[in-house]
Amino acid sequence: MQIILAPAKNMKLVEDSPYKLSEPLYLAKTQVLLDKLKLLTFDKLKKVYKASDEIVLDNLERLKNTELNKLLSPACLAYNGIAFKHLAANVFSDEEYQYLNEHLRILSGFYGVLRPFDGIVNYRLEMQSQIDSLNLYDFWQDLIYKACKDDVIINLSSKEYSKCIEDYLEDDVRYINIHFVEKKKDKYVIKATYAKMARGEMLRFMTTNKIEDVEDIKKFNSLNYVYLASLSDDNNFYYERIV
Repeated sequence: MQIILAPAKNMKLVEDSPYKLSEPLYLAKTQVLLDKLKLLTFDKLKKVYKASDEIVLDNLERLKNTELNKLLSPACLAYNGIAFKHLAANVFSDEEYQYLNEHLRILSGFYGVLRPFDGIVNYRLEMQSQIDSLNLYDFWQDLIYKACKDDVIINLSSKEYSKCIEDYLEDDVRYINIHFVEKKKDKYVIKATYAKMARGEMLRFMTTNKIEDVEDIKKFNSLNYVYLASLSDDNNFYYERIV
C-alpha cells in the first residue's frame, strides 16, 4: 500500500533529521529542471510562478545558489503547508517513521516523487507550471506512477498531482480516492482548508495506528469527520464533517 500526498508551496530548512537522508529517485531529472530554471529571466520566471514580484525575486536569487546536494531537509519535515502541519511528523516515534517511510510518497513537480526522508532543497515549482514550452506532466510521463505503483494506492493528494498517477493506472492496482465533504443545504461540498487539514490528520491516523488494511481507514474520525457509507464505494471513501 502506498499513500500519495501533494507537496506544499511553503517550505523550511530542517537541518537535523531523525533518519539518515536518502537520495531522491530521479535526481538527474531534477538537475535538468534546475538548470532550465537557472537560465530564466525575471519575466520568464514570473510566468512560471504566477506570483508576486517579491516572491519571484526571492526565488530568482535562491536559484542562483541552489545546489541539489547542499542545505538539504527531509521531505516529510521540509514542507510547511496545512496538511503537513496536521501530520506533525516531527513528533513521530522510530516505528512511526518506519511506517511513513514505507508507505508515504510525496508528489513533486521538481523532484517527481519523494520518500519521506529524501533530502531536498527548498524550491518552488508546481506540477501545472510550464518552463518555457516544457510541460511538467510530459517531462515526468509515467515515472511518478512507476515509483508509486503498489497493489493499493491511497489518494490523499490534490487533482493537480494525482493526475500523474491516474493517467497511467493499471487494472491490477486498487486506487482509492479519499473525499472530505460537508453538507450544505442538500449538497455535499468540499471546504478546501478543512480538506487539507483532514489529509494531514488521516495520514497521521494511518501512521500512528500503522494501518495496513484499507478497511481500517474507515475508522478515521478526526476534525469531526466520519465515514459516509451512503456515498462511498470500493474506490471512493467519503467522510462527512459534522458541523
